[in-house]
Amino acid sequence: MKATLNSTPEGTTVIVTELTHEASMRQRLEDIGLIVGSKIRCLQRSPAGDPAAYLICGAVIALRNKDAERVLITNI
Repeated sequence: MKATLNSTPEGTTVIVTELTHEASMRQRLEDIGLIVGSKIRCLQRSPAGDPAAYLICGAVIALRNKDAERVLITNI
């Protein structure tokens, strides 16, 4: 089973290995810097656990779990 962004613990930095979204959502994520090879840091999860805040290319971006679970990652 491959690791996904939504399973990343707070404070952990990972590298994106694959995006498995449909074309329109994939393009949105790529536009904010979430591309294969980029480093992403999980900063904080909301009290309910969804969404979570990630540091992507110097910007803090909140992603829903349903979107983050389709981002495949590897640990640094």
